[in-house]
Amino acid sequence: MEQFIRITGRAAPLLRDNIDTDSLIPSREMTSPTQQGYGEKLLASWRYLPTDDGSRKENPNFVLNRAPFRDASVLIAGDNFGCGSSREAAAWALRQFGFRAVLAASFGTIFQNNCYRNGLLPIVMPRAELDSLAAEAEQGALDITVDLERQVVEAPGGRSWPIAIPASEREMMLAGLDAIGLTLRLREQIEAFQQADRAARPWIWLASPAQET
Repeated sequence: MEQFIRITGRAAPLLRDNIDTDSLIPSREMTSPTQQGYGEKLLASWRYLPTDDGSRKENPNFVLNRAPFRDASVLIAGDNFGCGSSREAAAWALRQFGFRAVLAASFGTIFQNNCYRNGLLPIVMPRAELDSLAAEAEQGALDITVDLERQVVEAPGGRSWPIAIPASEREMMLAGLDAIGLTLRLREQIEAFQQADRAARPWIWLASPAQET
């Protein structure tokens, strides 16, 4: 997972409520056997126009197909973003498009957890503030800074908002490690415990693993 400490990037407004994971990555687009290749598939039903030969033709009216938003790294969304099914590919698609953070009034719980584990920071903000930022972004280039180390979102003019994130998820993203990677940073302590436990309770370590039936 890519480390997240502090980013400054262009903000793209997509202020719609209840954007579900099937919209973020339609099931027909989930054809790759790996985690790669999902960036161009993000919001495919909205980004592309239907064609007779099945090729991709961009919808010029869709926000992410327009400059300067096609290079955005911060997405401004509405309420209940990422609701619906648990498909992790929704987080992959956002991250591979280039987004590092999503600002929304609320998130689908499973989607939110998938974001943390894929280097994409989901940030809950008041709806009124999102409305204001989205309107500002629509009028021209708006760059937003997301500082996870200081736990703050910053916009031009000295405006700032706190980032609320569980301590374990913050530690994972700052380190660029998943839960297993964080655990393995304690390898020496784990091995020391195992050695001490072998000496104190040798019979436990001699036990055979349960046999499957």
